[in-house]
Amino acid sequence: MLAIQFDRFGGPDVLRPVELAAPVPGPGEVLLTVEAAGVNFADTHQVDGSYLAADALPYVPGSEVVGRTPDGRRVLARVSHGYAEQVTAKESGVVEIPEELGAAQALALMMQGLTAWHLLRSAARLRSGETVVVHSAAGGVGSLAVQLAREFGAGRVLAQASTPDKERLALELGADAVITYPLAEKADIVLDAAGGELFDRALDSLASFGRLVTYGNAARDGFTPVDPGRLGRLNASVTGFWLRPALAAPGGVSGPLKELFTLVAEGRLRPVTGGSYPLAEARRAHEDLLARRTTGKLILTP
Repeated sequence: MLAIQFDRFGGPDVLRPVELAAPVPGPGEVLLTVEAAGVNFADTHQVDGSYLAADALPYVPGSEVVGRTPDGRRVLARVSHGYAEQVTAKESGVVEIPEELGAAQALALMMQGLTAWHLLRSAARLRSGETVVVHSAAGGVGSLAVQLAREFGAGRVLAQASTPDKERLALELGADAVITYPLAEKADIVLDAAGGELFDRALDSLASFGRLVTYGNAARDGFTPVDPGRLGRLNASVTGFWLRPALAAPGGVSGPLKELFTLVAEGRLRPVTGGSYPLAEARRAHEDLLARRTTGKLILTP
């Protein structure tokens, strides 16, 4: 089967198409024929070595797919090594999805949808009427977080994005306004995946008892040390978030995912789909993602 693999850490150029033997499902697993594999920003960290040790190489990235089971069911699944034509998944973890639901929409609800849900519900603990700032508001997570913040009771939803087109998309999705720093108003919650200078500006813009939730470092500038004394003066907090342990917690997947699917079915949540790339062109997908040329959910199709 065709798969995408890297045998050294680096940029998108280390990704290469290879022929590998099809995986063999173990006990409690099912073999899936991949219809589409989701591309996530976390995949770029696997490729550059931020998430993996050298003893894991060579490695096939990819953590989510839409695929077919041998008995014909169309399913959404969290997996390992998803950049491939076939992959194994835990039978208990696959979710059947309707034929009419696009693969990119379904995949947007898996990693990005669950991230946005847990950022607001579990990490930020959003309360009704609060002001929420969403960085990277046209991205896979951000575009869903803008909508979910409104759905979960935010009083004001403010968007930060890198281009005028992305700003317009955030407003179409329901953001009240586009922001630049310093803010004209204080924020109760800021969701930040960029890090770097944007993190510092956001921290100084928090209201009393505000929460800055950091869940990435897209700027690749390193994380800013946070002085507890500074937090005390601001009367604010910084909360770190990583999706993997959130999904491992009881109820971390099934309940939130069910709510997300319901919101989509009712027309109250619109996953933003971005580019679709042939599996063999995974390198180009990563290049576009890192260059911030994309919006919404990216997928690879075998």
